[in-house]
Amino acid sequence: MEKIAEFFTFYPNKKAHQKDSTLYLQKFIAAPVMTYSPETNLAIGTGAKYLFKFNGSGEETRASNIPMSIRYTLNNQFIFYSGFEVFTNQEKWVIEGNLLFQNYPRLFYGIGRDSPKENELEYNYYQFLFEPIFLKQMFAKYLFIGAGIRYNTISNVAFEEEDAIAVGPDNITGFNGSTSSGVEAAILYDSRNNILNAENGWYIEATYGVYGKALGGTHAFQLTRFDVRHFLGLSESGQDILGFQLLGSFSSGDVPFNELALLGGNEIMRGYREGRYVDRHLMAGQMEYRRSFGDSRWGAVAFVGAGDVANTVSNFKLSNFRPNYGAGIRFKLDKTENLNLRFDYGFGQSSNYFYFTIAEAF
Repeated sequence: MEKIAEFFTFYPNKKAHQKDSTLYLQKFIAAPVMTYSPETNLAIGTGAKYLFKFNGSGEETRASNIPMSIRYTLNNQFIFYSGFEVFTNQEKWVIEGNLLFQNYPRLFYGIGRDSPKENELEYNYYQFLFEPIFLKQMFAKYLFIGAGIRYNTISNVAFEEEDAIAVGPDNITGFNGSTSSGVEAAILYDSRNNILNAENGWYIEATYGVYGKALGGTHAFQLTRFDVRHFLGLSESGQDILGFQLLGSFSSGDVPFNELALLGGNEIMRGYREGRYVDRHLMAGQMEYRRSFGDSRWGAVAFVGAGDVANTVSNFKLSNFRPNYGAGIRFKLDKTENLNLRFDYGFGQSSNYFYFTIAEAF
């Protein structure tokens, strides 16, 4: 396996590292990729990951991670995505964000937690998303505060006319396309020991975005999101890890359809198709037990969670939260960076799906 991984790995600063072993050996990994999820079916393409540290950074600075992937799926979807996290020297600054372009057929069932399956409508659209956030370390070692911009545009929406009449998407704000343009304030606490696959530490991020027509958007609204994760080592060997995540998304104002919260996907609420339930607000949580088997590259996980969407925050009720659970197998692609190949099978209410991709769900 090491020989295969080495074949796809390039070292941009290899000569400099040989002269000065204190320099971090940068890695650029590029290889064919194949993934599977219910939203995309089988996807084939090229994936790349750049892991590096700026000169002058030592053990106190975690490796920066810039992944990139280009995929084409059996559902005739084209997807380019990069979700990056860059640490400057001594982690004085963190630059994180998302860059996405996709042509993405999606299924829609209506708005609300009780949308019926028989309302299923397939529609196609183009999306471009650019969201960089700049955060400065302040007050404490792992605490970062900052701001950024977010530009998200949906265009060329197309669907079958007879299906559209049944669901009535023309009555939904922004269903036929929208542009969200605004500024975000953000606060981040990140003490994870590893960005790709944490064994201990906290990750707490909250963002508040204001979007308006004056900034080039088509709708005026606000988005509040938070993501809380905690990882615990359960054994001295480091082979047993327990991870927790709590996720929330809340919107107000004239919110376009594409900015509503989606329940389901390959990261949280596995077992539900992404966007099976859609509404203004989302709350979801999950717990995952991760087990690695000694020096072997193999591992296994078991996960359980619950989540729901609602039109108003007051409509959230624990008794209404939809459950999910499942298990998976892991194969370690890179022992140094703790990067896994992920096989998961998730179960929801009256649905179950298989997922095959790279890197952990959270």
